[in-house]
Amino acid sequence: METSLPDFDNLWDFDKPEETEKKFLDILNGLNGDNIDYKAELLTQIARSQGLQMKFDAAHNTLDKAFTLIKPDDIKIHERYLLERGRVFNSSKQPGKAKPLFLDAYKFALKNNLDYYAIDAAHMMAIVEKDNDSLRWNEIAIKIAEESKDERSKRWLGSLYNNTAWTFHDMGKYDDALKLFERNVVWHEERKSKKSLIIAKWSVARTLRSLNRIDEALNMQMKLIDELKEMELEQDGYVFEEIGECLLLQNKADEAKSYFNSAYEMLSKDIWLQSNEKERLERLKKLSE
Repeated sequence: METSLPDFDNLWDFDKPEETEKKFLDILNGLNGDNIDYKAELLTQIARSQGLQMKFDAAHNTLDKAFTLIKPDDIKIHERYLLERGRVFNSSKQPGKAKPLFLDAYKFALKNNLDYYAIDAAHMMAIVEKDNDSLRWNEIAIKIAEESKDERSKRWLGSLYNNTAWTFHDMGKYDDALKLFERNVVWHEERKSKKSLIIAKWSVARTLRSLNRIDEALNMQMKLIDELKEMELEQDGYVFEEIGECLLLQNKADEAKSYFNSAYEMLSKDIWLQSNEKERLERLKKLSE
């Protein structure tokens, strides 16, 4: 990749995939015919931004274009192609088609000493697998990240601790989940994270609710409202949702209404929730009335 060309990976905003796609398309439209490798890799990330917007046909078409540009010696680009094709299938609820792509991506990354992408592929395998198989892949990803000499690869650990903890939570192993979520909070505190630290703390509080430690859970979620203000970050609908759930468990339905209303106002705008969590959104709306 030419040093004069923009490092598009640094332009990613996963919370705003539409804006990210526009940035990438602007770069793409400014390329000349000499930047084939760069163009192919950029196309894989345009496809990812499209997949996050649930524009799955467009994402597959973009990946088709990328594939025609990939040469046999384009190791990293081929790796990213496999990952993004798999992600589009997974996001479009076709895990059966995604799984072999992620497995190929994992093997290919290991063969070519691409630690960062081997971790990515293993973490995606953990997402498409369930329960103990999911845990096994998360453990593989964590081991590679912890042992890697590549600092960028080590930065995966926050996401991996989070994902593994949620797998424990989904299996009903709340104590194991809590320990790992708390470990994730420390990891983010050491790195002075902002939004990721908020998410880590939210996850601890959510698990405390699962453990029926409602007062502690509510206290943590209420503090997050202030922390978001202090960090000058937007308020989070998931925080308001959890406060409402905790108040409901404390038999404070009237007090919970305003929090459910705020949660609904924010979360109902999320296209993923609109497509995948309609009942959840309807419940929030009903509880806010």
